[in-house]
Amino acid sequence: MTHTEKTAGQQGSGRQGSGQQKPDHRTADETAVPSPSRRSLIGWGGAGLAIGAVAAGGAVAALRTGDDSAPVAESGAAVPFHGAHQAGIATAVQDRLHFASFDVTTTDRAELIQLLKDWTAAAALMTQGHTVGDGAYGGLPEAPPDDTGEALGLKPSRLTLTVGFGPGLFEKGRFGLEGRRPEALVDLPEFPGDNLEATRSGGDLCIQACADDPQVAVHAIRNLARIGFGKIAIRWSQLGFGKTSSTTPNAQTPRNMMGFKDGTRNISGTDTAALKQHVWAAEKDGAAWMTGGSYLVARRIRMHIETWDRASLQEQEDVFGRDKGEGAPVGKAKERDEPFLKAMLPTSHVRLAHPDSNHGIRILRRGYSFTDGTDGLGRLDAGLFFLAYQKDTRQGFIPLQRGLARHDALNEYIQHVGSAHFAVPPGVRDKSDWWGRALFT
Repeated sequence: MTHTEKTAGQQGSGRQGSGQQKPDHRTADETAVPSPSRRSLIGWGGAGLAIGAVAAGGAVAALRTGDDSAPVAESGAAVPFHGAHQAGIATAVQDRLHFASFDVTTTDRAELIQLLKDWTAAAALMTQGHTVGDGAYGGLPEAPPDDTGEALGLKPSRLTLTVGFGPGLFEKGRFGLEGRRPEALVDLPEFPGDNLEATRSGGDLCIQACADDPQVAVHAIRNLARIGFGKIAIRWSQLGFGKTSSTTPNAQTPRNMMGFKDGTRNISGTDTAALKQHVWAAEKDGAAWMTGGSYLVARRIRMHIETWDRASLQEQEDVFGRDKGEGAPVGKAKERDEPFLKAMLPTSHVRLAHPDSNHGIRILRRGYSFTDGTDGLGRLDAGLFFLAYQKDTRQGFIPLQRGLARHDALNEYIQHVGSAHFAVPPGVRDKSDWWGRALFT
């Protein structure tokens, strides 16, 4: 039994410590790949600075839960990092989110490529419950530790890390990628009612960290930002809690901050036919390097909580087209009963968002609630951080949102204040691969 298998079987041990006594977490077929010491990392990103990263080949295999019958959502287990698609899209939605958008500050293409390699290696370790590089302690006293340490002792908590590339990365004169921008990676139009803030919108790169433990998600973003010091800078970020949609339709449908169940008709993470039709980009869709990837729209939607809380129950149910208790469509008894759209008001959210009202359009949603204190006027700064994946945004979110922005009764109680669009490349297939390799080669 390898050390990795022993650790997984114990389940309670969490993330391993590090330093000179750090055990070998690699599986038997990976032991030939050397892991660089902290000494070799000093100087990355600036003289005397130790960056928390490992070589691109240092990824580890997924931990097993030790009990194959235990539901992954309850086990604190690791989600496999390698695969044809990035984890964090069709993966069963976790409880917590830390999303970060970055501006690339380096002008050196080789530095950007190395950053993506370093990010990939670090992500492969963190998603399996390991520390970055030589760990958080036990190394050179004169150098900063490779790992910030706040996730020591914690389980992997189903951490997934998903990277995306924004339109700015493809601008002429930056990294030689201007001819590689996918046609589907359009600049999102301004929709009626938008009140977008530049400080909450856009970005060259994004990282979506989802986990069942908020500290695990925050730790991951923090370490990736640290690895990129001198090459990238955080443009904006968002913490989320209480998933508002699900990719596991057999599970309990979560509720949003308005108290209504959301995501009832979301695409299932196991529905391979629907994922192929609506989520995964194919080579014939126009950008070969995006084959197996997807397109992400991130929208920060502020809810006017105080106004909503004064609306009558009948008005709230009319706005959504569902009852608040069961979540059943108008005139139906159960949440998952097929809705009779004509029984709803023409302005109800469910009616306007339903595929039958949008020529069959479907998107995969991974939204989260947020509360970020108050706005200085005594009102909660709260709402929905909306994440939508699709194979072509021009045929998914854009036409869907155009209809909702014009007619949805929900608009009286919400406002879109942040927006970003990213091309999410395919997954990292093996330990020699890295995020975005097909784009740069």
